[in-house]
Formats: sequence, structure tokens, C-alpha cells
Amino acid sequence: MNIFISGGSKNGKSSFGQDIAVRLSKKGKLYYVATMIPYDDEDRVRIARHIENRSGMGFETIEVGRNISSIFERADEAGTFLVDSTTALLLNEMFPESYEAEADPTAVTRCIEGLLEVANRAGNAVFVSDYIYSDAARYDSFTESYRRSLASIDRVLAQKCDVVIEASVGNRIIHKGKTIYEKMF
Repeated sequence: MNIFISGGSKNGKSSFGQDIAVRLSKKGKLYYVATMIPYDDEDRVRIARHIENRSGMGFETIEVGRNISSIFERADEAGTFLVDSTTALLLNEMFPESYEAEADPTAVTRCIEGLLEVANRAGNAVFVSDYIYSDAARYDSFTESYRRSLASIDRVLAQKCDVVIEASVGNRIIHKGKTIYEKMF
């Protein structure tokens, strides 16, 4: 089973994804695939909060900021994987050295291929992504390129996944697989 969760920043996507992954795992192997590479204190606080939130839930954490499919070198494919988040993964792949460098034009393809490999090989996978497309503001080319790239990844995952859920202001909107989701939960 593959589930895709998208929504605005700080909308409870990670906690919601954790709950879904625990239910999907049925007490089997449970992995939290942490993709964020901390660059500042705000990142470190966010990571600490996520670690605290999943404490006692049975997750084994795999930190992988790039090359997402490498998780299978350290994990049982039959397990349940919570990939949090595709947003951070893309950022890491696009700018492996620093944000001042040129964006790597092959990053989107690498992310898509790696995430599809996770979806195809994992017993269950839950993918978390940030919905960053709803405002009407025009951004610089750097930001627009990133937004377009993340949108490409999100479209592929939404198509691949059995269930697609949007987290919005505390609500959960099921856009795909409502019957499947309701039977499972």
C-alpha cells in the first residue's frame, strides 16, 4: 500500500503520516525515513520535535538526505516506510553543496526514480510532501524552479499511490482511494 500526504506547512502531516504508518505496519518493521539535513537551529528544533513526537511508536530512523533508494541497504523491504519529506529530499538533491550553487538539473529525475523505487519495493510506503502552490505570488526563478520540480514529484506520487490525502487547516481531504482508506482505518 502506498499513501501520499500533502498539505501546508505545520499542518500535522508528519504526525498524521506516523499514525498511518503505524497502522499499516501491523506490528511489522517500521521505518521513519528522515530526509531533512539540518542547516540551522530552526531545522534542529523541528527535527527534535519530530523525534519526540514519534518516541515510543516503534520507528527505526533512517537518515537519508539524498539517494532515497539507498534505504534498502539498511532496511527490510517488507517493512513500512514513512518518507518525511519529499520536500526536503528535493532540496538536498537540487543543491547538494550549498544553496548558492546552481541547481542540479537532474535532481527531479533522481528523486522521482528513487521515490518510485521505494513505492515499488516497500511493503508499505507513506510519502509526506509540502503543498507550496496555492498562493498567487510570483517568485524568483530559483524558487519557481523548486516549486515546479516539487509539483512534478507530487504528481507522479499522487498517480502512483493508492490513497492521496490533503492536510488542510486540521482537516483531512481524501482525493483518491477513499474506499481503500476507510476499509483500512
